[in-house]
This record gives sequence, C-alpha cells and structure tokens, in this order.
Amino acid sequence: MVEPFLGKWKLVSSENFDEYLKELGVSSEVQKMAGLVKPNVTISANGDVVNIKTESSLSNNEISFKLGEEFEETTLDNRKVKSNVTLEDDAMIHAQKWLDKETTIKRQIVDGKMVVKCTMNNIVSTRIYEKM
Repeated sequence: MVEPFLGKWKLVSSENFDEYLKELGVSSEVQKMAGLVKPNVTISANGDVVNIKTESSLSNNEISFKLGEEFEETTLDNRKVKSNVTLEDDAMIHAQKWLDKETTIKRQIVDGKMVVKCTMNNIVSTRIYEKM
C-alpha cells in the first residue's frame, strides 16, 4: 500500500544526481541549477488515485495516477514520457519511457526516511528525504 509514502518530505541528501541528469540528456546549465535545489515532495492519495507534487525554487511539478496504469507525464526537465507506477514488495517503482530510453525511480521507506534511487543505464543516483 502507499500509506508509508504519504506525507510531505524534504530532500536532505543527494548522491550522483548530476551524473544521472547527464545520462538523461539534461543540459549542463539545468544540471547545475537542479543540483542546488532541495525539493519538497508531497505524496497523497484520494481513493485509488495517487498524487505526487514536487516543489522547489527552480520549478514545480505534479502528477496523478492509478497504480499499474500507464499515463503521460511531462517531467521537471520537460521530457514527455509514458509512465507507470507500481508497488513491488515495499517499493514504489516509477518507470518512465520516451523515445528508445527508459529510467526508473524507486522509492522506499527505510528507517522512517524515503530513499529514492534514480537509475538510467548503469548510472544510479540516491536521494534521501525526511518527513516534514
């Protein structure tokens, strides 16, 4: 269930995020700006619809979806992707596909923190959020 993920989270640490953004094809200018911001993420649910809102000084983004159903998403770096979010064991797996590319964002609750692993090809970025 999504219950452990619900709430407002703040970014407290980030590893290898610039390399992940580079792998996504994000410009070096946007990589630098993105590396400086500490976004807040709010995850909520209304029935079977999950909402993830990301807010930072750089930009804001919000997605709503039903688990296991593909949806169209415009990412914070302005990619138009087909996304699908599923729950597997204790993880929320967010797969994004565009062109012939794919990235995965895996969210897990570990010791009360939300650990987010962003993976594309062999590049992995780990971002840790604490509940606000």
